[in-house]
Amino acid sequence: MNTYKDLIEQTFDFPTKEFKVENNELHFNGVNMMEIIETYGTPLKLSYLPKISESIQNAKTYFKNAMEQHDYKGNYTYCYCTKSSHFSFVLNEALKNDIHIETSSTFDIPLVRSLYAQGKITKNTYIVCNGFKRELYKQYITELLNDGFVNCVPVLDNLTEIDYYLEHVKVPFQVGIRIAADEEPKFGFYTSRLGVRYNDIIKLYEDKIKDNPNVSLKMLHFFINSGIRDTAYYWSELTRFIQKYVDLKKISPTLDSMDIGGGWPIKTNVFFDYDYQYMAEQIVKNIKWMCGKNNTDEPNIFTEFGSYTVGESGAVLYSVLEEKLQNDKELWYMIDGSFITQLPDSWGLNQKYIMLAVNNWDAEYHNINLGGLTCDSMDYYNSEAHQFNIYLPKPEKKVQYLGFFHTGAYQESLGGYGGIQHCLIPAPKHVLIDRDEDGNVTHRLFAEDQTEESMLKTLGY
Repeated sequence: MNTYKDLIEQTFDFPTKEFKVENNELHFNGVNMMEIIETYGTPLKLSYLPKISESIQNAKTYFKNAMEQHDYKGNYTYCYCTKSSHFSFVLNEALKNDIHIETSSTFDIPLVRSLYAQGKITKNTYIVCNGFKRELYKQYITELLNDGFVNCVPVLDNLTEIDYYLEHVKVPFQVGIRIAADEEPKFGFYTSRLGVRYNDIIKLYEDKIKDNPNVSLKMLHFFINSGIRDTAYYWSELTRFIQKYVDLKKISPTLDSMDIGGGWPIKTNVFFDYDYQYMAEQIVKNIKWMCGKNNTDEPNIFTEFGSYTVGESGAVLYSVLEEKLQNDKELWYMIDGSFITQLPDSWGLNQKYIMLAVNNWDAEYHNINLGGLTCDSMDYYNSEAHQFNIYLPKPEKKVQYLGFFHTGAYQESLGGYGGIQHCLIPAPKHVLIDRDEDGNVTHRLFAEDQTEESMLKTLGY
């Protein structure tokens, strides 16, 4: 008999650093998932907090190694992109690691104020303010600057944004400029809607920054949607960006930082083989080489990793409610949750996650489809990143549990956490998993299942 465990071990190099099986039960980062299910039930979202710090420290090490290898003179600054997950437990864990913050919209700034009030950040913490800014966002940024947040850096997204700061900021301040990078040829549009065109950047600096004693240019910002990947497209866009930095540095002595944005990928399948150290080394090498070629001081490097910071800390656990055989050939496992509402990227972007059985690894396996609870025909999951089928155990008179892993980025905000979701499917309970000073696993409930009362109140009943 071929068991589910046989299948996984033959298909992947298994066990891995994150996953192992003991007594036919799955362990995620050393935590027995069945024990969590037995304590809290399903459906269930969980966050394994130590993974956040581990990811941050790894990235810092990769860039430290790269800078030492290439005798790089600039510094490295790790910013967390808050839009990936705004939850307090994420920020609290991330900020244990001497990091800084990147914001995307208006109400990120009250979040920054709250962190400052709690002593989690200081007025020297970098607050890199991105995004197309409406009036209130610009007002909040201005108030931070006037209140002495000396490293709050609004990144200009268009030619007129700076006018507001020049009128309302009463202290010397720094700004960045975001470049509107070209997208991949297969993308739906040619140039990013965000940022300033390459041809307009020098003029923007000379007209509104160069001769104004109150403002100085701190950084040039770069980001492409497809992320930091070892492709000809990425390296050509990065080279173009570095060249613009070099050109701008010639006329802007205060420019000393290069923000290469986010985009480091996370593991979405068990055989993931992205070489983070290699990519950090190549980025540092390219920047150093081009700056040396043009007799330009090497810039400080900022990154804004969001998904990389928090993505691999998250998981969603389900139980199979019932088997359904449709058309004599399609076997469905109906789960006690919804992909559309609880893992919206799996529906909207066809994002694949690591999907593994939690129990019954000694049972035979079969090819199945997973169906969610909404009435939408698209509420299903039926293929993996590495193949067009998914397999799960067929247990004998036992409940089957399964998990989707590395789901910690974006899913709560995209799914409308605490609000109204498709077919009024409630948000599941959320559990936080940590380790104490002795390394023992601890867990606590962050949020209960969403109630009917909260939904009815939102709907005005």
